[in-house]
Amino acid sequence: MTGVVIALDGPSGSGKSTVGRHLARVHRLGCLDTGAQFRAVAWYCDAYGIDLADGDGVAVAARDLPLEQSLDPDDQRVVVGGVDVTDAIREPRISTVVSQVATNLEVRAELRRRQRSTIATEVAGGWSDGRGILVEGRDITTVIAPDADVRMLLVARAEERLARRALEVHGSVDADAIEATRDQILRRDADDATVSTFHEAADGVVTLDSSTLTLEETLAAAERIVTDVLSRS
Repeated sequence: MTGVVIALDGPSGSGKSTVGRHLARVHRLGCLDTGAQFRAVAWYCDAYGIDLADGDGVAVAARDLPLEQSLDPDDQRVVVGGVDVTDAIREPRISTVVSQVATNLEVRAELRRRQRSTIATEVAGGWSDGRGILVEGRDITTVIAPDADVRMLLVARAEERLARRALEVHGSVDADAIEATRDQILRRDADDATVSTFHEAADGVVTLDSSTLTLEETLAAAERIVTDVLSRS
């Protein structure tokens, strides 16, 4: 019997990472944050002076990227060339430019290859000892793992996503914090939507709208979806 694969998609600020880590923890799965890989490429280019406007150069950087990424849901460490960049890739300067990496089709192809390789390793053994993996990001339910055992799209209204990210990054939901967050959420979504689909569920994908739910309610609803789908498979 091979391990379980859970695919989780959603727009910026929808809570994918929080929900993904929770589900991986509950089901004892590896947890792959694909968005961190695009951020790692952006950090690598910044660190080594590679112009993000140079599409070919960025694609080469993605292929050469010396990336180590923990699949432990309680320790989502990201290391590039021996440098721990777990916190650095979440800085606003990276959030502002990461869409230039994410919309590079050659970069997407390389990271898609890496992600599929990681999935194959985890369902056969790997960090989870073969229990499986949860993969979260964009295009996961349709491109990366269309045959996943569970496919879920996590969504929320734009104003809710803005407020959550503003509180996370700035510690406030006042007007200034919301405005400072707007580019990272709405503009990034608009840019990324030119190369991926993550606002509407494809056939067979279960949608969870957390707009009116607390965090605890969202986690419980996600658990129910996974349990229900797995019980029918």
